[in-house]
Amino acid sequence: MRLVLTLMVVLLSFSSVAKPLSYYFEQDVKFDPSIPTPKQVLGYEVGEWHVRHDQLVRYMEILADKSDRINFEVIGRTHEQRPLVMLTITAANKLSNIEQTRQAHLARLSNNNDKAQDEPAVVWMGYSVHGNESSGSNSSLLVAYYLAAAQGDEVDELLNNTVILLDPSLNPDGLARFANWANSNRGMNLSSDPKTREHVENWPSSRTNHYWFDLNRDWLLLQHPESRARIAKFHQWKPNVLTDFHEMGPNSSYFFQPGIPSRKHPITPDENVTLTKAIANYHAKTLDKNNALYFTEESFDDFYYGKGSTYPDVNGGVGILFEQASSRGHVQETINGTLTFPFTIKNQLLTSLSTFKAAVDNRTALLDYQAKFYNQAADLASDESFEGYVVEGASDNTRIEHFLELLKQHQINAYPLTKSLKADGKNFSTHSYFVPLAQPQYRLVKAVFSEQKNFTDNTFYDVSGWTLAHAFNLPFSKVKSSWGLKVADKAWEKVATPSFSPLTEGYAFGFSWDDYLAPKMLNSLLQQGIKARVALKALTAKSTSGEINFKPGSIIIPAGLQTNTDWITLLNKAQNEFGIAIKPITSGLTSKGADLGSRSMAVVSAPKVLLIGGLGASQYEVGEVWYYLDRFVGVAPTIVEMNRLSSLELSDYSHIVLAHGNYNSLSDTDKVAIKSWVRKGGVIWGHKGGAKFLADQQLLKASYLSRQDVASAFNTTGLSYGDKDHLAGRQRIAGAIFNTNVDLTHPLTFSLKRNTLPVFKNSTWLLEASDAPFVNVLTYTKNPLLAGFTDAVNVEQVAGGAGLIAHSYGRGSVIAMTDNPVFRGYWYGTSRLLSNALFFGHTFRANGEQ
Repeated sequence: MRLVLTLMVVLLSFSSVAKPLSYYFEQDVKFDPSIPTPKQVLGYEVGEWHVRHDQLVRYMEILADKSDRINFEVIGRTHEQRPLVMLTITAANKLSNIEQTRQAHLARLSNNNDKAQDEPAVVWMGYSVHGNESSGSNSSLLVAYYLAAAQGDEVDELLNNTVILLDPSLNPDGLARFANWANSNRGMNLSSDPKTREHVENWPSSRTNHYWFDLNRDWLLLQHPESRARIAKFHQWKPNVLTDFHEMGPNSSYFFQPGIPSRKHPITPDENVTLTKAIANYHAKTLDKNNALYFTEESFDDFYYGKGSTYPDVNGGVGILFEQASSRGHVQETINGTLTFPFTIKNQLLTSLSTFKAAVDNRTALLDYQAKFYNQAADLASDESFEGYVVEGASDNTRIEHFLELLKQHQINAYPLTKSLKADGKNFSTHSYFVPLAQPQYRLVKAVFSEQKNFTDNTFYDVSGWTLAHAFNLPFSKVKSSWGLKVADKAWEKVATPSFSPLTEGYAFGFSWDDYLAPKMLNSLLQQGIKARVALKALTAKSTSGEINFKPGSIIIPAGLQTNTDWITLLNKAQNEFGIAIKPITSGLTSKGADLGSRSMAVVSAPKVLLIGGLGASQYEVGEVWYYLDRFVGVAPTIVEMNRLSSLELSDYSHIVLAHGNYNSLSDTDKVAIKSWVRKGGVIWGHKGGAKFLADQQLLKASYLSRQDVASAFNTTGLSYGDKDHLAGRQRIAGAIFNTNVDLTHPLTFSLKRNTLPVFKNSTWLLEASDAPFVNVLTYTKNPLLAGFTDAVNVEQVAGGAGLIAHSYGRGSVIAMTDNPVFRGYWYGTSRLLSNALFFGHTFRANGEQ
C-alpha cells in the first residue's frame, strides 16, 4: 500500500500543474483584450511546457507589433545564430522620442547635475543567463505581456516613470537546449522523482552557451557575442537597476540581494548597498503577501565585476541577483514539498513586478546616485596618489589590440604614448599606452588593474583577482606623476588590418611566431598543403632588403619542399588575412645561426587533436579548450566522451588533451592504449585534473600535493564549530593570479618575451618541481602571489612548485600544467603554451627521470 501511495504522489497529471493567467496575476489587474496572451500565441499556458527560444522571440515580436509601448530590436546573434532580443518598453508618448530620452539620461552623467527632475529611471530586466535555469525566461513572457497589456493607474505610473529594457533570454543557445531536453523527457503524467531523466541532464548541461562557457562570468571578459552585444547596449543606456534572474537547487527557497554584506567589492560605494536594501523591502513585501519562503544576506556575494548582478555596481547602477529553487523539469519533489514549474515562474514574475514598483518609488534616489557616481569620478581621481596606468605594447599586435578593444568596450580610454616613459623603475616604449584614472570609468579602471590581495572578508563566491593586463601578459605600472608623460590627443581606436607587398617566387619565406594569430595562420597554411619548418634556434637570413633576424619559433617555408603550385598565392592570402608579415629569404645560407637545411629546422604538421570530455570532465574547461582551439588556432578538435574512447583508433590523432576533470572512469584497456600511443610518438597534454591523471598513470614523472595534502598544512588546534566556514575559505584558492619563472629556451615558451609569466590559479592541487634537468618549463616564483586573495599558508606551499612540466615518454611527449591555460577564454598570456604544445610538442627531448 505504501508503494501505491508513493506512486500516486510522484506521478502527476500534466493538467494539474498547468496554470491560467489568473494564477499568476492578481484578480484586479485588467488587460487590453487586443494584446494576445502567451497562450494565444504559444498554444499552451505559461509553465505547461518549457518555452523554446524561437517561440519566445516570436511572442515578443507580436507584442511589439500589437502594442505602442514596445520597441523590438535584435542586438546581435549567438554562436548558433539565434537572435539576441531586446525590448524597449515605456509609455507610448515617450517611446516615440526614445532617443532623446536616452541622450538626456546619459547627459546627466557628465554635466555635474546630480539632481533628477522628471527623467525616467532605466530598468534592465535580464532573464536566464544559465539555459537550464529557465523559470526566468518563461516568466519574461508574462512580464512582457503585463507591460504591453495591463491597464490602470499603477502600470501608467510605471510606464511614465521608467524605461524598461527587457532581455528575455540572456543565453538563447542554452535555453534552446534545455527546452528540448525538458520537453522531450516528460510524459503526459509527470514524474516528480528527482532521479528521473527529465531532471538529470546529460554532459554537458545546457547551463552554458554553445562553447560550454558560463555567460554569467563573461560580462567583464566579453569573449562571446552574447556578452559583447549586451555590453554595447548596456553602455548605450547605463541602467539604474539591472536584474539577473537565476535558479538554484530544488531544496532551497528564494534568494534576492543583498548578499553577504562583507563580501562586496571595496570599490563599490556603500550607497549601492543602501539602495539594494531599500529595493529588497519591495521583494519581501510581495513574497510575504504570497506566502513564499525566501532569504537574503547569508549567501552569494557582490565582488566579481564580471557577473551580471555585479557589473552594474561599478557602472553607477544597482545590480540585483534573484535565485529561485529549481524544478529543473516540470515538477519535482523537494524538502519543501512538490515544486512545480509554474510556481517557480510565478516567483520570478512577482519579483519582476516588485522591482518595477521599487524603481518608481526610488526613481529620484537611483538617478541622483548614478549621476553622483560619474560626476565625482574626476574629483576622486585627483585624490589618488597616482595618475593612471601605463601598459607596454608588444610585437604581438593581436594581443595588445584585443586588450585595448576590451577596455574600449567598457568605455575605458587608453592613449598611445608619444614619448618613452619610465614608471616604477620600468621603461615603457612609444608602443605603450596610458590609461588615466581621470575618466568617467575611474572605478572600473581601478578594478581591472587591481592587484589587491587582502579584503575585509577573504571568502569569495567566485574569483578574487582578474587583473586584465596580467591575463594578457602585458607589463604595466602605476604612473605616479604626469611629469614626462606625453600621450596622443586621441584615445586608441582600432585600425584596419595592414596590407603587405605581394610576395613573388623565392628561395624561402619566414614569419615570426610572436603574433597571437601566428598559430592560426600556420595551421591554415598547413591545412592547405604548405610544407613548413620551425626554427628551434635563432638565425639571421638574407633577403633582397638586407638581413632579417628570425627568433626561435619562427616558421620557415622553403620553396624546395612545396608541392602545391599555388603556394605563393596562399602565402599572400594568409599574410593579408591574419595581418602577419611573411618575409622573403633569398638563400639557405645564413649569416648567423643555423642554415635552412639544418636539423634544428624541425618539421611542423597540422595537429589532429583528440579532446576528451564526458561525465567527470569539467564542461567549462573542456569548452574553454575547444573555444581557444577553434577561435584562435583554427583547429577543430575531435571531442569524445570517456565512454567512447575505446571505439577510437588513437593512431588517427597527433595530440590528446585532458582538461580538468576526473578520468578514473577510463577503463584499464583505455589507459594502456593511451600509454602505448604516447610511447609511439603521441603528444599528450593535461592540466589540473588532467595532469593528476597523467601522474597517477605514471605517464608524468612528477609528484604532487593533493587538495587534502595542502589543507592539512593549516593549524586547526582550538577551532570551534563556528570557525568551520572561515577555515574553508582560508584553505581554498577561489581564483587568484600567481607569477611563474619561465624557461625561455624551451620550445613550449616560444613567443614569450619575459622570464616571468602570470598564471591563473583556482585550485589547491599542486605539482612539485621535478629534480630532473630540462623538464621544469614553468616554476612558481619565491613570492608568487600577484593579485587576489590566497592565505599565506597556501602561498608558501605554491612557492617554488611546478607550473608546467614537460618530458619525453618513449618517442612521445608528456606535458602537464598545474593550472588552466585558457581560463574563461581571456588568458591570452598562458594560452600560447597550449598552441605551442600542438605545433612544437614533438620537438624537445628530455628524460623525466632524475
